[in-house]
Order: sequence, then structure tokens, then C-alpha cells
Amino acid sequence: METINWHEFEKVELRAGTILEVADFPQARKPAYKVKVDFGPLGIKWTSAQITKHYTKEQLPGRQVMGVINFPEKQIANFMSQFLLTGFADENGDIILASIEKTVPNGSKLI
Repeated sequence: METINWHEFEKVELRAGTILEVADFPQARKPAYKVKVDFGPLGIKWTSAQITKHYTKEQLPGRQVMGVINFPEKQIANFMSQFLLTGFADENGDIILASIEKTVPNGSKLI
């Protein structure tokens, strides 16, 4: 495993946001949703997330999540993903969202 120093870690904009909307993404190569997240003063951003195995569209709005918001936008099929939603792979490789234990202000940075 490669190590990084504190200064390198501080460059990662890992921020809290609240899911506002979830839509199907049939054009994605692997099953995925389009997810709209409010990062407070940092704006509202969209991403594509392969989280369909553990979550329905109806379960996600209102949930606070963590996203890396300073990656460049990435085109996925006909959609521009604006941030990386974080999570962990289970024993089958399916993604479980990283969670925030108690509500924090949208836009809060992980420190």
C-alpha cells in the first residue's frame, strides 16, 4: 500500500451531501442510478452510481452521503458524472454506501 502525507489527504474534497433525486440510468453499461445530491454552498451535483443491488430509488432521497467533489467530470454513456459517491464493496462486489452517523451540514468536509 502506498502512503500519502497529510497535505495530500487535504487535497481530497470529501464532502457531505443529501440525496435529492434518484433516476434510472438504462444507458449505463452496468446497472446504475443517476443520483442528484445537494452539497450546500458547493452546489447541487449529479453522479452515476452502481448501487442498484442494495438500494431502491425510493430508499435514497433524504439520505446523507459522502462524495469526492474535486475529481474532473467523467462521461458515462450520455451522462456527465460530477462527483464520486463513496461506498464499500460487499463480498459479491456490490456497493454499500459509506454512511454518516449523525446529520451534518451539507458541504461539510471530512477531516
